[in-house]
Amino acid sequence: MEKFKTYFLMIGLTLIFIWFGSMIGGRNGMMIAFLVAIGMNFYAYYYSDTQVLKHYNATPIDRGHATGLFDMVEKLTQKAGIPMPALYIIPDQTPNAFATGRDYNHAAVAVTEGLLELLEPNEVEAVIAHELSHVKHYDMLIGTVAATIAGAIAMLANFGMFFGNSNSENRPNPIVMMAMMILMPMAASIVQMTISRNREFMADEGAAKITGHPEWLQSGLSKLDHYARGGVLHGAQEQNAHMFIINPFLGMGGSMKQLFSTHPTTEQRIERLEALK
Repeated sequence: MEKFKTYFLMIGLTLIFIWFGSMIGGRNGMMIAFLVAIGMNFYAYYYSDTQVLKHYNATPIDRGHATGLFDMVEKLTQKAGIPMPALYIIPDQTPNAFATGRDYNHAAVAVTEGLLELLEPNEVEAVIAHELSHVKHYDMLIGTVAATIAGAIAMLANFGMFFGNSNSENRPNPIVMMAMMILMPMAASIVQMTISRNREFMADEGAAKITGHPEWLQSGLSKLDHYARGGVLHGAQEQNAHMFIINPFLGMGGSMKQLFSTHPTTEQRIERLEALK
């Protein structure tokens, strides 16, 4: 069921992108958007995980490298009812973690060195359980596709004047098209933000169910939030910030930036977890 919902969302976002291309450039714009969408979805499905792991210099580990961490994840996957993902360590002192991969058999969980040093073992377990919940519900693929399509729609809006023939019968009048080029990227970003925030709440709840201790994740999130406000993960990128358990840009910007953040506030997440006790 989760896989079906994931593919349904991918198709829906792709159709919106193609429709927007047709509004900007008529038949030619629609064909260009269709080909671009196929290429982007193919890349996001098969290669986005490899790219993000490489970008953060994540190093694969096995039981021999980190026996305690490996055993912890193995125990949690058995509770979650999913296969063992690949494990990676990111050589960065900023505490954070993310999951990536297109399905159960190609999933990976990465944690920074800083997270392992900052958090207590039960808090690390809760963070890992959160990421495994993302894996279980295919959130990694959903988030990547949503971010990719949102970025592509923004790109189309920026270069809309170069698409198609202005005399095309399929194109709206200039005023309507100008409004679309302003509103569509905003709408796509809101859709991406909404998907990501809901998935974070669901993963928090999933972690609480897997560990049986919501307070472990509450404590871990509080520490991660406090640390994130004082520094940014090295090499952090806006396009993959939604993947992390805590927004790596939390310390940058004010309330307006948080309004359009892909993460709920930590206070909201802790409140939701409190209700599960």
